[in-house]
Amino acid sequence: MKLFYVFIKKEFYHIIRDRRSLFILLGMPIIQILLFGFAITNEINNVNIAILDHSKDVTTQNIINKISASSYFSIKQFIERESDIEKVFKKGKIKAVLIFENDFSKKLLKNSHATVQIIADATDPNTANTISNYINAIIQSYTQELNKDVVVSYQIIPISHMVYNPELKSVFMFVPGVMTVILMLVSAMMTSISITREKELGTMEIILVSPLKPIQVIAGKVIPYVFISIINATIIILLSLFIFKMPVQGSLILLGFENVIFIVTALAFGILISTISATQQTAMMISLMGLMLPVIILSGFIFPIESMPLPLQIISNIIPAKWFIIIIKGIMLKGVGITYLWKETLVLIAMSLFFIGLSTKKYKIRLE
Repeated sequence: MKLFYVFIKKEFYHIIRDRRSLFILLGMPIIQILLFGFAITNEINNVNIAILDHSKDVTTQNIINKISASSYFSIKQFIERESDIEKVFKKGKIKAVLIFENDFSKKLLKNSHATVQIIADATDPNTANTISNYINAIIQSYTQELNKDVVVSYQIIPISHMVYNPELKSVFMFVPGVMTVILMLVSAMMTSISITREKELGTMEIILVSPLKPIQVIAGKVIPYVFISIINATIIILLSLFIFKMPVQGSLILLGFENVIFIVTALAFGILISTISATQQTAMMISLMGLMLPVIILSGFIFPIESMPLPLQIISNIIPAKWFIIIIKGIMLKGVGITYLWKETLVLIAMSLFFIGLSTKKYKIRLE
């Protein structure tokens, strides 16, 4: 029994000494519960909207003030022409536009009704539907306040219109997200075990004494997987087009180019995991646990980033999948070109270079 007690004590010491395993055992559950608790919500908060007020009277101003006072919406822009609406949506910052008709107050007083048009970006159909419902509720609340002391009831009629996905097909949201998740996880996992496999098989010493420079080793590990991942991406796009009837409003060449950039980013991140991991098992655990949740939750794939707490919104900026989903939806659903997507593209390129540079540095340390 004493020997058994010593054996258990030894196992505890072993776990405590292995900081990576200890972090996975104790740290990951904490991170998971915080992510699920704060990020997973069906509500919306601080959603950016724009206003097109043809009337500019007291009533429309009161409605705008009521919407602005809610925690659900943030009025980021006032536009003057309907031709500006498409430009606003293509930039990707504005999720809905409210249009007040001409002579809004006069029509409300004379005819007892006036209309407000709600145009929502339906590339994320769930969010678009929620935005429309929330604005409807605020307008109805204002109408009830307006009708407290009048004999003839006034009606403000909201008319909703969804752009880019008028039928609110959920597949238009899930296909770009699933494409991102598959490419990120498969690409990162493939390369995350590449260097650790060499260590476990005992062939790392051969590479260490070879004349290859660290950057050449890293590039040699990445390049074969680039071609395999491109085949994966091509298959996913073809299935999206012919099976799920996903539209591609933009350039297929640009779509392919952006896929290659994202694949290189994911592979470079996998190589970084491989350089800091001692075993294949550790690399796989980091890839799965460290990528699965952030990619699904913090990328805007399912849950709107604008509704998350500010710290999570900031953290989401370092998730490559967030930028790739913006790019994919922009090309496939909105038909935008590099003019609107150059910032997101540069972010992915910068991340690729950062991951490759850091991997090279970590590999150099192992050469000493």
